[in-house]
Amino acid sequence: MTNIIKEKFSKAYSPEARDVFLTVPNLISLLRIASIPFISYLVSRHQMVEALIVLAISAVSDGVDGILARMLNQVSKIGQILDPIADRLLIFCSIVALGVAGIIPWWMLFIVGLRDLLMAIEVLVLAQYDYGPLPVNFVGKSATAMLMMSITALIFCDIWTNPMVDLLHLAALAAGIWGIGLYWVAGYIYLRQGFALIREVR
Repeated sequence: MTNIIKEKFSKAYSPEARDVFLTVPNLISLLRIASIPFISYLVSRHQMVEALIVLAISAVSDGVDGILARMLNQVSKIGQILDPIADRLLIFCSIVALGVAGIIPWWMLFIVGLRDLLMAIEVLVLAQYDYGPLPVNFVGKSATAMLMMSITALIFCDIWTNPMVDLLHLAALAAGIWGIGLYWVAGYIYLRQGFALIREVR
């Protein structure tokens, strides 16, 4: 099995994203997006065990679609858009659900939502100049990872009540605040890159 995987990866595949939609990785990404309302509903109802199970499946699928895209030579433009959209939707909807459940303060939702709104406006503006979404940078990946760890930990902490879990809850909140800070730093980088591209066109 290992040899088959190595053989697949050793084959040359197109580094350029293609204009294809119906691919296995894209189907996985769409299913991942479809799972977000279920995760949010479960979290808002404090059904945290079930939410963690669906979240774990979603996290595994996030890695699988990228591996399959390269193994099957199915790297696509729509796939490069769906992946960050899924991440942002999962973060935003999870924060909404945590707010509804009374686990986090609502100001966290406002700050994350404002950042995503600015990014959506930038994508629309860049589209007017025939530019697609900007590539994800390291700061953006770090922010997403930190926020996802914080969200997962907060969901986990709601299952039990004891001093150690309360301490973990505080640590998860702190990680979430740091993640939001990095989220905005990444947004600032994207805005600068977008303005630079527009200036070049003009």
